[in-house]
Amino acid sequence: MAQDIDLKSGELLVHVSLAAKAIRDGYLIAIPLEHHYAYACDAFTADAVRAMHVLRRDDLGIAAQVLIADAKTTSGVAREISPSAQALMKKFWPGMLSFNLRPQVGLSWDLGDAGALDQVSFRVPKSKFIREVLKETGPLAIASAAFAKQAPIRRISDIHVLESALAAKFDAGLLKKGSLSTVLEADNGGITMVREGAISLDEIHAIAPEVSRQL
Repeated sequence: MAQDIDLKSGELLVHVSLAAKAIRDGYLIAIPLEHHYAYACDAFTADAVRAMHVLRRDDLGIAAQVLIADAKTTSGVAREISPSAQALMKKFWPGMLSFNLRPQVGLSWDLGDAGALDQVSFRVPKSKFIREVLKETGPLAIASAAFAKQAPIRRISDIHVLESALAAKFDAGLLKKGSLSTVLEADNGGITMVREGAISLDEIHAIAPEVSRQL
């Protein structure tokens, strides 16, 4: 049965320890992001990632996003990171910027696409709780706690799955509404905006004027 943990009470280090243990043991947990709840698991545990996709009823070939603790982590998990990409990460991480990058060759993970996409979406979240967990666990694969193609879940009580599917649910109360993350894609051909969200193209151009918008 999933353990319900109120993040508004108790000690942060205790919450982090419980989350990290569940992740290391290969389980799924539910966590609060900026504007919705999500499932999270070890990005390098294929069985856990697969279970997350099954729980969401995802189509085959859908890749999970990956949360990392800080921009420095990208050098170990991604390649072709340009100076402009690094500058954007420095400015907007932690925050609502998702960066689609080419993963390092040889990483033993399957985020749901069997590596076919040769692309991983990375983000550093704002939540101190989640960043502390990431320091303990390394990269986390995540996906919205809503079923595929459904509206985001802002209250943890609206997660309706078998209690046995999750090791723990970390409750931060009703999450505020907000824009989706801005999505940039980077490779050796440059940086392209795939989706304009919480961070505008003008804000991106203030740091990297060469970024183009996807046609």
